Amino acid sequence: MNHEHEIWMRRALSLAAQGQGRVEPNPMVGCVMVRDGELIGQGFHRQFGQAHAEVDAINDAKQRGHDPRGATAYVTLEPCSHYGKTPPCCLALIEAQVRRVVVATTDPSPHAAGQGIHQLQTAGIDVHVGVLEEESQTLLAPFLKRLQTGLPWVIAKWAMSLDGKMATRTGHSQWISGPPARALVHQLRGRMDGIMVGIGTALADDPALTARLENGKPPARVATRIVVDRHLRLPLESQLVRTAREVPVLVACESGADANHRRQLESAGVKVWATSAENREFDYAAFVRTLLAELSSRGMTNILVEGGASLLGNLFDQDLVDEQYVFVAPIIIGGTNAISPVGGLGRETVPHAGSGRAKSRRVSHQVMGNDVLIHVV
Repeated sequence: MNHEHEIWMRRALSLAAQGQGRVEPNPMVGCVMVRDGELIGQGFHRQFGQAHAEVDAINDAKQRGHDPRGATAYVTLEPCSHYGKTPPCCLALIEAQVRRVVVATTDPSPHAAGQGIHQLQTAGIDVHVGVLEEESQTLLAPFLKRLQTGLPWVIAKWAMSLDGKMATRTGHSQWISGPPARALVHQLRGRMDGIMVGIGTALADDPALTARLENGKPPARVATRIVVDRHLRLPLESQLVRTAREVPVLVACESGADANHRRQLESAGVKVWATSAENREFDYAAFVRTLLAELSSRGMTNILVEGGASLLGNLFDQDLVDEQYVFVAPIIIGGTNAISPVGGLGRETVPHAGSGRAKSRRVSHQVMGNDVLIHVV
């Protein structure tokens, strides 16, 4: 593979990542314009509804005083060929009269699927595909999952003691992790479409589930707080309900849940989603999976799940968790009845716990104050 192509594509990928949390449900895309081995312009998709990466890079080149004619454009995803909120990027590249377009990976979207590459080639532009394809697909994983499965990217997060407990036998859990870990969680929340908890966690902790960033900075996006609450037990006096008109709250319940309480929640600004009344016997696993599909249909790409053990366990049992942030604190909680992070049915044997997707996952760790973050993706 051409080493120069890799260098410029890595720069484009780094640019693309800057759009994280701002461009969804669109993909993160970066673009670098190069002529005679020198950078003449660069850009990325900065915000949903704004200019795409290619147009941003072309505009940057012109602002720098460079004519993009004859340049090579390095793009992390196949340029779009359709009219959406913005005109096709293919058209912008063709009109700019670039000589070559180097693409990391094709776009499997129904309105793309090679059409962008075809249009560029038809216009006489040399197109090269597959430079750092794996790295690009890793960056695009949440977008690709939602596109290909109709489900959002699910990120599980929890803090636990050295002996694997997330709360004491009395249910007390604040705070297991220290300030640096909690600050990172708020950063995570600030780029999510949804933050999900089970009703047990909502009742025990009365969480706000908002992103409170350092220096009062606004988050990249405001996540919908989601409570999996089969019987509609979320109290009207909870933080979630009291702030529902300020930050969205969605409660997912069974179709036969208390109708009066539902009206009260909705009067407070809470959105309520209920399963179909067709199922006579409640199936929690199907309920959770259907909820995720519903969230995806509402345009949600990234969902952060913060507990509790039953919800996380069910997601792991169904292999629906794509990424994990686990904070381990140097404390021992102990107690046979203390709460573990993940419930559910679990695996039958230890080898089963490391089978399938787990074998190909990347694991990293870092020290955060007195805690250790283990990140699995």
